[in-house]
Amino acid sequence: MRGKKATRREIRPDSKFGNQTVAKLINYIMLDGKKSVARGIVYEALDTVSKRTEKDPLDVFDEAMKNITPTVETKSKRVGGANYQVPMPVRGERRMALAFRWLIEAARRKKGKSMGSRLASELMAAAQGEGDAVKKKMDVHRMAEANRAFAHFSR
Repeated sequence: MRGKKATRREIRPDSKFGNQTVAKLINYIMLDGKKSVARGIVYEALDTVSKRTEKDPLDVFDEAMKNITPTVETKSKRVGGANYQVPMPVRGERRMALAFRWLIEAARRKKGKSMGSRLASELMAAAQGEGDAVKKKMDVHRMAEANRAFAHFSR
């Protein structure tokens, strides 16, 4: 490896809620550097959540993130000419990245409504343990459970 490892940048909390996780979600939703558009989408989604559920939108958001974040995943490892799917624990940074990716992917897959309302419906479904993002997490966990016999190959 040449050069130094890049330093982690500190993400400032968002302006409306003062939450760093919401700011990170805004950055993940952003396309082509249009942060104001991404901010509008996330704030619209959180406003919709607060109107529909009569709860604090940050509580619903935190509950949804807790239900989406994976704890184990499988990584492909080559051992003696065969590839095995080896279950491994997920690091903290990657947990959040996967959760955001699955949430946004599930919201973008829906059609017919604005992105803000699609994101809101996916957040509410995830908070209740339903929805496509939670299904994706369950699939990953199921895959890791099925390949538990190969866990001894992890390092």
